[in-house]
Amino acid sequence: MKRSQPEPKQVVKQRRDAALKALVDAVPYARVLGITFERRGDELSSTLHYQDSNIGNPLIPALHGGATAAFLEVTAQITLHWFHLWPQFESGALDVETMVAGDMPRQPKTIDFTVDYLRSGLPRDAYARATVNRSGRRYASVHVAAWQDHKDKLFAQATGHFLMPQSRSPD
Repeated sequence: MKRSQPEPKQVVKQRRDAALKALVDAVPYARVLGITFERRGDELSSTLHYQDSNIGNPLIPALHGGATAAFLEVTAQITLHWFHLWPQFESGALDVETMVAGDMPRQPKTIDFTVDYLRSGLPRDAYARATVNRSGRRYASVHVAAWQDHKDKLFAQATGHFLMPQSRSPD
């Protein structure tokens, strides 16, 4: 029995990067806030790039609480969606080209989202990473941690619960 040749590393990397770009592009608010994602294998990190429009109190100055919460929620939702779709990307069951063309799988819906503001967000880039604590067929729980200068000094964290999309039934 002859094995098929594995895909070249660059082809796999391009497919994964295209899939991530399609997921992020499906959330236009991420672009408005200046959120980008970086992928290392199946793990994602997000960056909230500094913008004057994200400052809530110019006297301190500090990041607006709404911008911080939105950053954490977008990070949780994109990470959960990535986690949920990763096996389909890798097996080839989900074609990235159809995603780019607009046939995007449904996103998880937020049930609740609780943010803990631990300190003021400074006027600089912020980073976040989400951890999927539980992901079942109907429900998922995600924790997000955000920092700026040192990963050990969080300025915000959040926990969210999401309703997972049900697979579309063929008609």
